[in-house]
Amino acid sequence: MRGRPPSAGGFATAHVQQCLTRVAGLATLVCTLGACHGPRAGAAPPSAAERRALLLQPDAEFWQAPAPARFDVAVETTRGTFVVALERALAPRGVDRFYRLVQAGYFDDSRFFRVVPGFIAQFGIPGDPAITRVWKDRAMPDDPVRASNVRGAVAYAMTGPSTRTTQLFVSLVDNSRLDTQGFAPIGRVVRGMEVVDSLYGGYGESAGGGMRAGKQARMMDEGNAHLDREYPRLDRLIRARILDPGR
Repeated sequence: MRGRPPSAGGFATAHVQQCLTRVAGLATLVCTLGACHGPRAGAAPPSAAERRALLLQPDAEFWQAPAPARFDVAVETTRGTFVVALERALAPRGVDRFYRLVQAGYFDDSRFFRVVPGFIAQFGIPGDPAITRVWKDRAMPDDPVRASNVRGAVAYAMTGPSTRTTQLFVSLVDNSRLDTQGFAPIGRVVRGMEVVDSLYGGYGESAGGGMRAGKQARMMDEGNAHLDREYPRLDRLIRARILDPGR
């Protein structure tokens, strides 16, 4: 004799339990990455799949936690590693987002897609188009300009007021003329500027250009597959990581 099918209430209970399990898992990951009261003692590093899950949930609590007052980020590239020193007081909104993006692995395995010698080196479009779709239009309010876009300064690219998302650039020269346009530096390269200088710039604006040029659609839609096929000499951003205090 066949058993009776589960009741509608049974289905509802199972569904609620699945949701609670997913939420609990996300909360654990959030704390592991340090959005609660610092990383959990003895916690295993989050996997690539766990970090990707956070990148696909931009409304998770993780993204609301503020960055430390000061911290350094090491950016490993195919030309070597450079270090950026960041100070939250300079640009709180921009620094908070950058800190969390680094923690979640957003920049890992991406490309320096716009390197213009004598101007800037730009990055911040992920290699995975699914992640790009989540973040490309997720703009944040502006920060006041409290520092100058001198050589080595790092700031968000934008097309106008309140259009900063995830794309950033390093000034290769003194670009202080950008200050009056609202580009608010979030930090500055303090080690390895020679690495930034050596990033391949032979494609100039042709690999996609800046946000204002309106030529980034293929990068957005196809990610690394497009860039590696059409612009194979672009340098790679292998990994960005937050350095331990004192390093």
